[in-house]
Amino acid sequence: MNCARLPFSHGSICFERFRISISKTGYAALILALLLTFAQSKAWGQDGRERSLWDLANGSRAEAGVGLLRWDAALAAAARAHAERMATEGPIAHRYGGELDLPERAGRAGARFSLIEENIAAGQSAAQIHEGWMHSPGHHDNLLNQKIDRIGVAVIEARGVLYAVADYAQGVAELSPAQVESKVGSMLRGQGVVLAADTADVGNARRYCAGEKTGTEGQRARFMMRWQSADIAKLPPELVRELSSGRYGAGSVAACAAQGEGVALSFTAYRVAVLLYLNNAGAR
Repeated sequence: MNCARLPFSHGSICFERFRISISKTGYAALILALLLTFAQSKAWGQDGRERSLWDLANGSRAEAGVGLLRWDAALAAAARAHAERMATEGPIAHRYGGELDLPERAGRAGARFSLIEENIAAGQSAAQIHEGWMHSPGHHDNLLNQKIDRIGVAVIEARGVLYAVADYAQGVAELSPAQVESKVGSMLRGQGVVLAADTADVGNARRYCAGEKTGTEGQRARFMMRWQSADIAKLPPELVRELSSGRYGAGSVAACAAQGEGVALSFTAYRVAVLLYLNNAGAR
């Protein structure tokens, strides 16, 4: 933990970071960032100091030319729970005895993400806390990370000190298994594959996705692949190479529950299976 008396503020500030991962144009972007965050903050009703930290973060990101951060209520809920614990404990930390890790805390609060980071601090004002983060390399990197697009902030005042938590994340869209199958199926059709309509083929894909044995009918599949990722906007390179061979005319796709243990399950990911059939096998 770093504690220092800063030359640009009154009093001292303590801060820590956590990570798992002005031109005319810049001035205009800054104004847009502040207007956007102010309008959104009214809708979510943040504490004024929480809104200030969000405004300041987006202002610094606009000046740096990186994307603005959207408010995430689930991240804010996770941040608030931890800020309350910091205010109770006094000395700041990213984790206290009996408390979950950051990914688990955020996941339990309902956040959906593939990357998550956290900055914490104790200080006298939102502006002082932000300046402290911006002058600390680790905190600065978290706040200006180009990969993150969401933020949740909490500020708790206790004993004349502001305890602040800012959770940043790369958000992941919430999709149902049917939506995942539709997206992957569309990409397969774009590669010239006809999706099998036979319930046995679909059932085999579902069993294979879940790690179960396929039925005897699944033996007609000549290529089988399953993967797990937060990004389903593109097919895995291995699958693309196989499709480019031109050997396959039909296939089946299934989505199922992500697999993993512990903290890994807190990160949002989609598990998908694809079975491909030779041209002469056809789609039933």
